[in-house]
Amino acid sequence: MRAFADLLRADFEGYFAAVQAYFRCLDDERARAFTEAREVSEAYGRFQRAQQ
Repeated sequence: MRAFADLLRADFEGYFAAVQAYFRCLDDERARAFTEAREVSEAYGRFQRAQQ
């Protein structure tokens, strides 16, 4: 096991870095989707008010 400790450590660190990047990507997309949903909702509200 000691012979592979550096390899295992590097694999784990690479995996963890990839998982963190994936979660950052998800967070960015979630924020973008919420912004888009808010903008669409506001546009729909303006459309509804204009119809009155």
